[in-house]
Amino acid sequence: MKSRSALLMVCLGLAACQSNNPYVASSNPLPPAPPQAATTFDRSAYPAPPRDYARYRSWAWLNGQMPPGTVWADSAQVAEVVSNALDQRGLRPLHDNRPADVLISADLHMETRLRQVQDDYGYYGGYGPYGPGYGGYASVPVVRTYSEQVLVVQVNMFDAQSGQPVWSASAESSPGGNESKRNDAIREAVEKAMSAYPPS
Repeated sequence: MKSRSALLMVCLGLAACQSNNPYVASSNPLPPAPPQAATTFDRSAYPAPPRDYARYRSWAWLNGQMPPGTVWADSAQVAEVVSNALDQRGLRPLHDNRPADVLISADLHMETRLRQVQDDYGYYGGYGPYGPGYGGYASVPVVRTYSEQVLVVQVNMFDAQSGQPVWSASAESSPGGNESKRNDAIREAVEKAMSAYPPS
């Protein structure tokens, strides 16, 4: 009985497939291209060519302004650290009226970060080595959250001819208490930021 009903269902299904399809495929022709399409170059249709960072040899401060100073680091100090980092990467500062290859801006400021530290305190329960030998060890995690002041450096590079941004990076470090440690923190943050230049 089951095989007959199954056979009947298959036959009905095949009969339904043999009926005419009420849906007919149709499409409208594409409109003709405008006349200017043959002479217009669409840059968005092609990927941008890779930037040649080797042609950047000289630099100057954006708008002729050195980076702003902070409460514990003056503008000249920040400018010297950034200039040294650029020099290590083959970029030389221009001190005359010739146009530079790139324009540099830098920013130095403090931010607050929330850090979490997890400590695992162990607990042992049971008999000692001379007992029956049973026991257990459990770990109890304790998470502590604290805030920390960090020094953040942002370095931006712009093409001097087009004015477009060509590279940017930021990094942070923990400032120390005395002046020597703060100077080291500035150098460390700038070096971290400039370590990504030139991009590969």
